[in-house]
Amino acid sequence: MNKFLKYGLIGALCLGALWAAAFFVKSNSKSSITYDTTTAFIASIEKKTVATGKVVPEDEVAIKPQISGIIDVIYLEEGAKVKAGDLIAKVKVVPNEQSLNSAQGRVKNSKISLDNVTIEFKRNKELFEKGVISSQDFNTQKLRMDQATLELENAKADFEIIKLGSAGGSATANTNVRATVSGTILEIPVKEGDQVIQPGGFNDGTTIATIADLSIMIFEGKVDEGEVGKLAVGMPLEISLGAIEDKTFEARLKFIAPKGVEEAGTVQFKIEGDVKVEDDFLIRAGYSANASLILERKEDILVISEALLQFDRDTDKPFVEVSIGEQEFERRDVEIGISDGINVEVLSGVTEEDNIKIWNKTEPIKKGTDEEKEEA
Repeated sequence: MNKFLKYGLIGALCLGALWAAAFFVKSNSKSSITYDTTTAFIASIEKKTVATGKVVPEDEVAIKPQISGIIDVIYLEEGAKVKAGDLIAKVKVVPNEQSLNSAQGRVKNSKISLDNVTIEFKRNKELFEKGVISSQDFNTQKLRMDQATLELENAKADFEIIKLGSAGGSATANTNVRATVSGTILEIPVKEGDQVIQPGGFNDGTTIATIADLSIMIFEGKVDEGEVGKLAVGMPLEISLGAIEDKTFEARLKFIAPKGVEEAGTVQFKIEGDVKVEDDFLIRAGYSANASLILERKEDILVISEALLQFDRDTDKPFVEVSIGEQEFERRDVEIGISDGINVEVLSGVTEEDNIKIWNKTEPIKKGTDEEKEEA
C-alpha cells in the first residue's frame, strides 16, 4: 500500500510540474504590451508651406535736393505724416567762387552795354523826331536797347541763383526741399550742417528724406525651389507678424521671381504679396513676417493619423496593422495621398470600420514630487 502511495505521490508531483511549465510557457508566449486601436475618419487636409520675409511699403520715394549746399534747417521728424508740397528742409547755398565771379562780371558787362545802347537810343530818338532818320532805323535802335535791358535782367537773375539758390521773388525756391508725395516720413538720414549734392549725370544725389504710404504694404519673402512650382499668382496668403501676436492679415500673391538665388546651398525664389492693412493696426516698415501658402487642399476625404503608418524595410512602402481578433493583427498595405504632417489621406487599404493598431504608443510622463526626484 505504501508503495502505491509513494508512486502516486511522485506521479502527482510530475503532473503538477508539467502543468506549471505549460502555464509558464503559455503565459510568456503572450505579448506583455496591450495595443490600443483607432479608426480612419473623414476630414479635410491642407498642405501648406511657410515663406519667411518682411512687410515693407509698396513704394518708397527718396527726396533729393534741387541744389548742392549745406542743410540749414530740418523742419520735420521721422514718423511725421506729410502731404505733397510740405516743406521738409532748407538748403543753404555755398556758391562756387569762380562761377560767382563770372556771373558778377556778366552783370557788369551787361550794364555797360545797356548804358551805351541807351545813349545811342536817345540820340536817334531826337533825330527821328526831327525827321533826319527813318522809322526803320529808329525801331532797330529801340530793339537793341530792349535786348540789352533783357540781357542785364537775365545776368542779375543768374547771379542771384548762383549766390542764393533762387532768383528774387521765386515762389518755389530751389533751396526748399519739399515732399513730392503724401505719406509718412520713414527716414531722414541727414542732419543740420551736413553737405548735400543735387542729382545729375552719374550721381544719384543726397537723400534728404524717404517717404512712403504705410496704408499700402506688401510682403516680401522667399520660398524654396521645391515649392515654387506649386505657386500661382493670385493665391491667398496668411501673414503673421512677429510684432503683432494672435493676429493674421490677408494677402494675395502678386509676384513670383523668374530667377532664383542660391543661399546656403539651396535655391530661393523671391515672392511678393499685397497685404490687406486694417485701420486698427499700425504696421511699421520692415516688420518680420511669415506667409502661409496653401499648396493643396482636399475636403471630406478618408484620413488616418500619420503616426499609425509603418514602412517596409525592403520596399519602403507604407502599411498598417489591422485588428482581426483579441490582440491579433494582420498587415495591410495602404496607398496614401496628401499629408499635413499630422493626418494623411488614405486612398486604399483600410475603411472606416477597420480597427488600426496604435503600434508606437508611448507612456505618459509621470510628474513626481521634488522629494521623489531627489531620491532618484
